[in-house]
Amino acid sequence: MRYLLFLCLFILFLANTVQGQATEPEALLRQMEERLYGDTAMIRLAMVVGTRRGERRMEMDSYSSGRDRNFIKITYPAKDRGITFLKIENGLWQYVPRIEKIIKIPAAMMLQSWMGSDFSNDDLIRESLLSRDYHSRLITEDETTWTLELTAHPEAPVVWGRLVLILAREYLLPLKVDYYDENNQLIRTLEYSGFSQMGGRIYPSRWLMTPREAGQEGRWTRIDVLAAAFDIEIPADLFSKQALQRLSR
Repeated sequence: MRYLLFLCLFILFLANTVQGQATEPEALLRQMEERLYGDTAMIRLAMVVGTRRGERRMEMDSYSSGRDRNFIKITYPAKDRGITFLKIENGLWQYVPRIEKIIKIPAAMMLQSWMGSDFSNDDLIRESLLSRDYHSRLITEDETTWTLELTAHPEAPVVWGRLVLILAREYLLPLKVDYYDENNQLIRTLEYSGFSQMGGRIYPSRWLMTPREAGQEGRWTRIDVLAAAFDIEIPADLFSKQALQRLSR
């Protein structure tokens, strides 16, 4: 009887241990997303698009609340100033002052280039969520990093078949993400650097996206975070179609 009781307890211990190991990468992803986005966020940033022919710079203000409400306003250059973007749940709209028109961006275009950069609409507006749309497993670790492999859930509306994510233990923030398509071909790499105090937390001030496909050599897009505030009060009416035009001025 004692042996049977011991055996049952041992099996229960193993089951709990395996379960804890299985859920740990998911917990790391959720903590990373919380540190990157917070409950609300206001981020002022510059985006520089580089090619072999030169560089192009844009500046913008980004506001977010939760995982389903985002608002972006371009403030520079003059020809793009006042263009605004709004995401509410699964809907995405753009207002262009030059034609005084609100345009609904279809879901099929979420992965198209955002304003000619190497980031997509999805990257800037955050339609997808790693902790929700991908299964994660820990593949390697050392004293300073964890490396996670993320594979898309079959029903998830995402384009990337697999991601390899390197997390910094010190900050629990990403250092590098490799994006692979459904054929396991490396398409692009996103690198984070310049970790510093912003908005009361450590935050990566530089995001560098580099395409890896043939024919894209010499292209890159860099985001420089100029200022950030997290978990602040943001007026609810900012996330409305009326605000697209009203705040474009």
